[in-house]
Amino acid sequence: MKEKTIKEKARKIPFKVYVRNTWQLYLMLLIPVVYMLMFRYKPMIGGIIAFKKFNVFAGIWNSPWVGFAHFKEAFGSKDFWNALVNTLILNIGDLIIGFPVPVLIAVFLFEIRNVHIRKATQTILYLPNFLSWVIIAGIITQLFSTSGLVNDIFRKVGAREVNFLSSPFIWRFVYWFAGIWQSAGYSLIIYLAALTATDPSLGEAAYIDGATRLQRIAHVTIPQIRPTISIMLIMQLGKIVSIDFDRPYMMGNTLVKSAADVISTYVYSVGLQAGRFDFATAVGLFQSVVGIIMILSVNQISKKMGEEGIM
Repeated sequence: MKEKTIKEKARKIPFKVYVRNTWQLYLMLLIPVVYMLMFRYKPMIGGIIAFKKFNVFAGIWNSPWVGFAHFKEAFGSKDFWNALVNTLILNIGDLIIGFPVPVLIAVFLFEIRNVHIRKATQTILYLPNFLSWVIIAGIITQLFSTSGLVNDIFRKVGAREVNFLSSPFIWRFVYWFAGIWQSAGYSLIIYLAALTATDPSLGEAAYIDGATRLQRIAHVTIPQIRPTISIMLIMQLGKIVSIDFDRPYMMGNTLVKSAADVISTYVYSVGLQAGRFDFATAVGLFQSVVGIIMILSVNQISKKMGEEGIM
């Protein structure tokens, strides 16, 4: 009855009074809305050039229509399919190898009772996130090149040197290792935040029942952060055909071009360097559409499996 009375009183508040009491909140909301409209939604109009023979001097609207010609050209190109396969291989490797690492680090850090060790470790792991891929690629080259530190150690102990940066197969593992080192600290913060919201009484109850620490982690701690893991996984799968330009471009070289040539570098070389903005937009639009389909599909699968999903 009390809740019903409150709702009835809320309905009786005149619109002018409501606006007078809450206009500051809507004014604050206006800033991010305008930002999203101007810098997120307005640029989407430029996606129309994927269906046109874009002429810089004629502009977007006066350029002639070509329909799906750019998409047909891309799908008929061997280089495009090679770039797409490489993108999938690198992203799936990041998912399989890199995705569990921050989860495990977060869980084990959460179990450490020494606050100083926990904070120091978290800071050290987060620092690489501030480095650009230009710097990281330089560090990787110094470590894993033929004359690098790792091969120097191999030679001193009598082992054979390894072609880390010239073998396409081994280069992929170096690529995944660099990705884990650079991004694990950022994801770690998200999982640690989720762990602080867990119920400690469940772990205490499991301890009283005789569960070991690893059993408590596996059956109590991780299940409590499963919604966060599921959301992060959905977001990761949504980018399965998209890949940043900096990382493969900076870490790649001519010797591993067959493995390092991905969609972003393909768009850069074929689309932007040649001034074919319409073709580059068509490939980018393909990535966006596939990304949306992947997010919606995985979200539905997640919901059917009992998880909350992202929408």
